[in-house]
Amino acid sequence: MILVTGATGLNGSELVRRLSAKGIPSRALVRNPAKAQTLASLPNVEVVEGDMARPDSLTAALRGVERAMLISSSDPTMLEVQSSFIDAARRAGVKHVVKLSGIIPELDSPFRFARMHAEVEKRLEASGMAYTHLRAGEFMPSYFRQVPSIVARGILALPMADARIACIDIGDIAEVAIAVLTTAGHEGKIYPLTGPEALTMAEVAEKLSAATGKPIRYVDVPPNEARQARLAAGLPPYLAEGLDELFAERRKGKESRVWPTIEEVFGWQPTSFDEFAKRNAAIFRGEQAAPRG
Repeated sequence: MILVTGATGLNGSELVRRLSAKGIPSRALVRNPAKAQTLASLPNVEVVEGDMARPDSLTAALRGVERAMLISSSDPTMLEVQSSFIDAARRAGVKHVVKLSGIIPELDSPFRFARMHAEVEKRLEASGMAYTHLRAGEFMPSYFRQVPSIVARGILALPMADARIACIDIGDIAEVAIAVLTTAGHEGKIYPLTGPEALTMAEVAEKLSAATGKPIRYVDVPPNEARQARLAAGLPPYLAEGLDELFAERRKGKESRVWPTIEEVFGWQPTSFDEFAKRNAAIFRGEQAAPRG
């Protein structure tokens, strides 16, 4: 049995849906089953309630599980929550844990969540279970957060200067995860995952303009203004500060490298930003709600 944690989130739900479509049985771990009704209706999916921060709640969820996909929200408790799950999985006899990690996990990173990812990776490696780290670049759906500004003002406003970033479609992450979870030979491997190109925000705006048929321009927002806007929108200070750290790393070019992992290891061409923008043009025009997660 394959267990997917964070199953109602953006990446977890995409993975569960694709496993179901391929006829691969999976167990979706959720804290609130009421939010997982869509997943529960899918064939080959068993929804189980449990909280990774409470190991005692995971007994039923981990029973009979051989492989697990470790995903959780980027929040102040991520290190503790994922470490707790690793301990519970080891005690339950799970053989292989696949962790969705960040593209720049470094123990001394200025970015707090990169430090957490690095620490969790080390703990998983020391657990005695087989592991695989999927180090994913920026998720393409992160641009859905810019839809209100794009629709209202025709502006993509981000504190990115002229830095490039190599982002990735979550569908590609899910397909890699399925390959790792269902075939041998990926144990002990670290896979950096990006799409096929590194783009400036001006280029992203151009591609969104072409997909939507509406003019969209990039505005480089000073970091302090971006932080104030996040706080005014209600983002907790801890996360606002974390995003400051992340964008500072991105402006240094820390996420600009294009990795050929998907083509060379898994044998397909990852989704381009043009494809992503065209597929989601209705969202960027404000005609359709963005998926939540």
